[in-house]
Amino acid sequence: MARIEERKRASGSRSRRSVIYIICEGSETEINYFCKFRTRYSNIDIRPVPSKHKSALYLVDRAADTVKNEPYYPKDGDQLWCVFDRNGNTSEELQKAEQIAMRRGYFIAYSNPAFEIWFLLHFTDQRAYLKDAEAVVAKLNAGGYIPQYSKSSNYYELLRPMRQQALMRSFLLQEHHKTRGLPLLHRDSNPCTTVAQLVLLLQNRAEQNK
Repeated sequence: MARIEERKRASGSRSRRSVIYIICEGSETEINYFCKFRTRYSNIDIRPVPSKHKSALYLVDRAADTVKNEPYYPKDGDQLWCVFDRNGNTSEELQKAEQIAMRRGYFIAYSNPAFEIWFLLHFTDQRAYLKDAEAVVAKLNAGGYIPQYSKSSNYYELLRPMRQQALMRSFLLQEHHKTRGLPLLHRDSNPCTTVAQLVLLLQNRAEQNK
């Protein structure tokens, strides 16, 4: 089977909106959130896709299989993003996943310790270590930011007014780890999220045609 990045469009194909595939290790929180970026104004087609692979290495390595029946034309602006958390991945596995992604032209949105750190940054400049996903959710609940947080709920509209603050805090947090000499895809880069890069892309593309 041809790798996804090797597919070619037939000559004479009509123009189409570029597609952003977002392959997520989760089937609820991430999917619910990214689906809301779809608007009639956007010049891209956003397609969140759940993956059966939870390991970062396997998720990236098998990304092509996840969307093997979908059209994918990088030369026309299509992109493939792999979204995953720290979970049980070792730093070596995270680095290997990043290498595979770079080699195949994929992008990564990584969160440490969990995707919910992106939500938390909408409310506060979190710099202290967070043990796991439960610790992040506890902060959301205890701070009164998102009381009774549920992974199956959709918080897109709640978070949208504070998105620019979250973007700023996320990029500052990334710079903080870089000044410490830590790769962003590393177990010790805690807390951290590069979901901001993906969100900024989706936001800018959605606004281009308004």
